[in-house]
Amino acid sequence: MLHAYIPGTRGLKRLDQDTPMVPGEQIGQALWIDLYRPLDSQVSAVEALGNEVPTLADMEEIEISNRLYRESGADYMTVVLPGQLPDGQSMSGPVSFILTPQRLITVRHHTPRSFETFPDRADRATAGCTTPERIFLGLIEEIVSRQADLLEGIGRALDAVSVRVLGDANQDELQHALGQVGGQGELLGRIRLGLLTLERALSFFDQTASSHPQGKELHAIIRGQIRDIGSLAVHGDFLSSRVSLSVDATLGMINLAQNQTVRIVSVVAALFMPPTLIASMYGMNFANMPELNESWGYPFALALMLISALGTWAFFKWRNWL
Repeated sequence: MLHAYIPGTRGLKRLDQDTPMVPGEQIGQALWIDLYRPLDSQVSAVEALGNEVPTLADMEEIEISNRLYRESGADYMTVVLPGQLPDGQSMSGPVSFILTPQRLITVRHHTPRSFETFPDRADRATAGCTTPERIFLGLIEEIVSRQADLLEGIGRALDAVSVRVLGDANQDELQHALGQVGGQGELLGRIRLGLLTLERALSFFDQTASSHPQGKELHAIIRGQIRDIGSLAVHGDFLSSRVSLSVDATLGMINLAQNQTVRIVSVVAALFMPPTLIASMYGMNFANMPELNESWGYPFALALMLISALGTWAFFKWRNWL
């Protein structure tokens, strides 16, 4: 899918808003071209503008030379962002930014939420949306804001889990809470990875921004965004400690519930131990066992077993083991 944008009266206007865009049609005038799971014909149309479009395999390379580099006057920056696949599955995937003096090209194979919300809000960004560089910085600002929203969501989810875990949750609820905490921890890891790669991309762009006509003004915006990312990274560290605390608390409550069950089983087993001992004694085949020949022998053995069980129960109660 290929979407091309130009500045509009409000935000960015999509050139193919009303009719699907034919590859090569009108994209030369676009300031932002967004390639989402592009077809070969769409890739060819963009490459005809003079910039190579990286493949998914290229974007997934972890070598620094494949993530951040400059080629033919264009800055290639690849970051890893949380998003969704077409089937709704959450994942983290690479997103490449190709920044040239004429336009910004983005390549992605999943859907970070920021790419859907940014066009209508582009004019509200600190940098504006009048040049490719400013669109790039505005999109980064939108992405950072989205990560901040996700971190706040994780905090609220952990609050809810803590209230439930420290309340009167049963075993099934505790296990469900543990799964929720694990899911929030996984999302937090994706956000922290995204913030790390965003900071690296901005630092790289900051080094090349001096060659742009508005380099000094862009430098101030970049510095501000890097500070925002640093603040979110600190918040992410705090939430990471909360995730660990929530996991420990949930596991502790599960262990307490299991210990209570084992305790009850152990007490029941202990109550039956003295009667079992008495029954075992009268089950022995010795010739000299006078009680076997008396009419009161059987009731006496039953009463002795009952008294031993009650005595054991009274001892446990006295020691506050019950």
